[in-house]
Amino acid sequence: MNRPLALIPAYEAAERVGSVVEEALAHLPVLVVDDGSTDDTAAVAAAAGAEVLSQPRNLGKGEALRRGFVEALGRGALAVVTLDADGQHDPAEIPAFLDAWRATGADLVVGARDFRAMPPSRRLANTLGRIVLRWATGRDLADNQSGYRLHSRRLVDVARERAEEPGFGFEVEVIVACVERGWRVEWIPIRTIYGDQGSHIHPVAHVARFLRLAARIRRASGRRRRAR
Repeated sequence: MNRPLALIPAYEAAERVGSVVEEALAHLPVLVVDDGSTDDTAAVAAAAGAEVLSQPRNLGKGEALRRGFVEALGRGALAVVTLDADGQHDPAEIPAFLDAWRATGADLVVGARDFRAMPPSRRLANTLGRIVLRWATGRDLADNQSGYRLHSRRLVDVARERAEEPGFGFEVEVIVACVERGWRVEWIPIRTIYGDQGSHIHPVAHVARFLRLAARIRRASGRRRRAR
């Protein structure tokens, strides 16, 4: 392939994934990983022009991303742009990620949302997530839970081998892995889009998993510092 690839993890997204795929195809080839949906997500994505891989059951966003990363590496993709299937990421912004990657050589380009434009519950969750991850890593990692990103090929390789979380925490692990290696991270502003999309995040369980992940990251960071 020798070019970037757009990767869309999708779960129960039949209503919106088609338009997301069509708009993304204007910029990059598109691979959709259907994470065990019970609706027509896979069929709609394929009809819109994406290549679709289907998980045998709902395994979590992290597992869908990992499978997509493995596929992208096998195809020789130079970079992978990830975006969500529910319409909260505007595919028209893909060129901005590609431009930032080419201009800076960053291994990770993250789409930074405007927290002030989020619904109050999301704003609180993302603000607290930023504070907790700063405590865990000693670094201020801006919008660390944004799923709209460009990953270099070498970061994709590390992520599919090293990131362990099956759910949304996978994306946090990826950004931490990049920072720990001293690789460059860039943030670019993106539209903050919230409509009537439902969320697959269960707030209490998500917060508990995030706190456990942050504690694990802090312990690992401490071990590395002591080993130097």
